[in-house]
Amino acid sequence: MFSRTSLIATLGALLVAAIGFLVATTSDDALADRLSRDAERAIAQAGAEGVVASFRTASGWPTRHPLLTGGQALDEGLRAKVARAVYGLDGVGGVIWADGTIMAEAAATQYKPLHCQEDVEALLRARTIRFEEASSRIDANSSELLDEVATALRPCLGSIIAIEGHTDSSGPEPGNLALSQERADSIEQALVERGIPADGLRPRGFGSSEPVEGLEPEDPANRRIEFSVIATEPLLPTPIDTPGAR
Repeated sequence: MFSRTSLIATLGALLVAAIGFLVATTSDDALADRLSRDAERAIAQAGAEGVVASFRTASGWPTRHPLLTGGQALDEGLRAKVARAVYGLDGVGGVIWADGTIMAEAAATQYKPLHCQEDVEALLRARTIRFEEASSRIDANSSELLDEVATALRPCLGSIIAIEGHTDSSGPEPGNLALSQERADSIEQALVERGIPADGLRPRGFGSSEPVEGLEPEDPANRRIEFSVIATEPLLPTPIDTPGAR
């Protein structure tokens, strides 16, 4: 049994830890807010509209490594310029777009494709994830294939998994873009239901802009879902990345 002195010492330690946690959290929140304001100005100066830099993780913790969202209509040069502008701010670590396509890297971060991408591509070479006609609803017959895709992706959890929706060129392109995005979103939801964490998934619709090499743009075989799996080696933790004692 604890003696009175031990109990007092334990309670005192817990109180100190709680105070430390609150102070660290408050400080980290203030830094994240400051970085958000600085990034907003940097994005505006870079000449981009509709881009937001989030300095919060999916769990709500403040972080130095922002996720850039929006700006899908920007050309690659401007997207790279925006990433570099945010990355150049004092206190910012590695920067990544939500779709995983453009990165500004901190020196301690390395990115490389993972074997999971090859495993998924092997599955999709033989079979196709199908949707109901002109719909983002996944065909029931594709359920087993999605189970296998989720199993193939599971060894690479913690990586960035881009889900790319593509269509053929039939119909107006705004509709193709919307449908390809909705289908990518449907695949994201299906993978989440199969245990793949949502914070690592990046769905994006490309419409008919990227037909399969060797196929005519109107070929129905261009209607497809592709995956890109990128590993990230964690940056060294800093106070704003690591929650205080609890």
